[in-house]
Amino acid sequence: MKKDIHPAYYPKAKTTCACGHSFTIGGTKEKLEVEICSNCHPFYTGKQTLIDTAGRAERFKARAAKANKEKIQKKKTKKVTRAKKKIEKKEKE
Repeated sequence: MKKDIHPAYYPKAKTTCACGHSFTIGGTKEKLEVEICSNCHPFYTGKQTLIDTAGRAERFKARAAKANKEKIQKKKTKKVTRAKKKIEKKEKE
């Protein structure tokens, strides 16, 4: 390693959270202030609320099924109109 290019390392750097919890870790600064820590983060405290992703998937599937029904209905109407035109053409001849 080259000398004099790396920052100083503090093995007992004091970290303070916005909630008031403080602990020591190793770092390149003597004092660190953080907004959130494992003591107050919802994931670690068990207060996390989950997003309703299942509802989103169900809505997507419903939209896809509706679009598929409309597509099938359009195909049926096209088929019927083509058949009618074909019959009319034969009657004229």
